[in-house]
Amino acid sequence: MPLKDPVKLKEYSRLYYLKNKEKKKEYYKEYRQSEQRKKSRRISDWKLYGILCFDWNLLYDIFLKTTHCELCNVELNTNTKTRKCLDHDHSITDKFNIRYVLCHSCNCKLG
Repeated sequence: MPLKDPVKLKEYSRLYYLKNKEKKKEYYKEYRQSEQRKKSRRISDWKLYGILCFDWNLLYDIFLKTTHCELCNVELNTNTKTRKCLDHDHSITDKFNIRYVLCHSCNCKLG
């Protein structure tokens, strides 16, 4: 489909988009809810926050398997105060800097 005329290419792209809009929507809706996307998003967020790690897959598995706060031993869930947080040392910028998997409440107290 090498269209050299920019006007024809633009029109072709517009028609293709309209024709496949629903199919694309459905694909992205499924992907957004997939475990692969959740894992990718969480690891990306950790990197953005400055968390450093040598094995992201292992860290993610440990994070998922942790059921209780490592400081106060409260059960972790989706509640605001008891949701899981990955605590790290902000002053360490050149090596592994993760300290605990905590509840949000303990993470704020340590901050």
